[in-house]
Amino acid sequence: MSDTAQALPLEQAPWVPQYNPWLIGVVVAMAAFMEVLDTSIANVALPYIGGGLGVSNDDSTWVLTSYLVSNAIVLPISGRFAVRFGRKRFFMACLAIFTVSSLLCGMATSFGLLLLFRAMQGAGGGGLQPMAQAILADTFPPEKRGMAFALYGITAVFAPTVGPTLGGWITFNYSWRWIFFINFPVGIATLVLVLRLIEDPPYLGRLKAAGVKLDYIGIALLALGIGALQVILDRGQEDDWFGSHIITTLAIVSAVCLVSLVIWEWFNKHPVIEVRLFKNFNYLSSNLMMFSFGILLFSSLVMMPLYLQTLLGYTAELAGFVLSGGGLVVVLAMPVVGQLVTKFQVRYIIAFGWLSLAIAMYYSTQRIDLTISFVSASMPAWRASSTTC
Repeated sequence: MSDTAQALPLEQAPWVPQYNPWLIGVVVAMAAFMEVLDTSIANVALPYIGGGLGVSNDDSTWVLTSYLVSNAIVLPISGRFAVRFGRKRFFMACLAIFTVSSLLCGMATSFGLLLLFRAMQGAGGGGLQPMAQAILADTFPPEKRGMAFALYGITAVFAPTVGPTLGGWITFNYSWRWIFFINFPVGIATLVLVLRLIEDPPYLGRLKAAGVKLDYIGIALLALGIGALQVILDRGQEDDWFGSHIITTLAIVSAVCLVSLVIWEWFNKHPVIEVRLFKNFNYLSSNLMMFSFGILLFSSLVMMPLYLQTLLGYTAELAGFVLSGGGLVVVLAMPVVGQLVTKFQVRYIIAFGWLSLAIAMYYSTQRIDLTISFVSASMPAWRASSTTC
């Protein structure tokens, strides 16, 4: 404890965790790594999953969609649940749901059951990332939070890039079911460590005592709006977009729910999403950039393996290795970027990243055809992943 903390009265002294903050940081980073990894590890296994459970490649993409939908719904409401039930308890509940549902995904005997268990897995994973960041923010003093979030950033960025490589190797050498089974022992170990090491800071108890109201209407509008939108994006092309009555109906439902969500949350005293934060230009622009970046990154991580396997005859393992260079670039570049932030304005670094991403995307459009080589297919992944730093 610092001299300043010792000089303060007991009731004013800053809270200090019982165990080493870096040990706690590694534990929560493990949980976040597992969650982010599962957003991409199944990408290269989709043809194998579809073949094993008797569905088409188009239908197999629901393995990704069901996870992301439930994940997106739980993520913004996790803060309220953490205050209502206790952050440690909520974090452990999410981790337990994620771990058990991972085991169930690997044991699924039908495609419908797999989608159900993937939705459960996404719901459990939805609370892991925000809770991990909140735990890091409370565990480390302000002067060390930058390094702590750098540790978290490596896991959050490295996981989606290494996911296809790991998933491809496991699928080709063992079975697609093992991409889910591997979460179980890691999840159990992390759960035990969380139970032993992590504790809630005192202010959470005061917030709970003050009472927290859950915005059930906001949660319902969010779930319906996001769910309908995901179905539109996933099935629109196959069903001729607005030529389909189902797609048109879902589009209306999604638009009405999402617009109503913004209006409701704007005037609600206890919103599930604090939409007034978007009045801040920096916050708005940062979210728009992350939204755009997510579209570009995850679309390439999903489409490239499918393209290589269905049209060029790549195995899952080989398709995964095409994307493996991106993970290596992230690991090497992340510490460098951390140093550059202390020497240059962040906006210049962000601008350089977007320029690199634009060049990589343009390069991809010029080189991708049925005669593309392994090296040419790998280059866009290297360049695009380097911008994640």
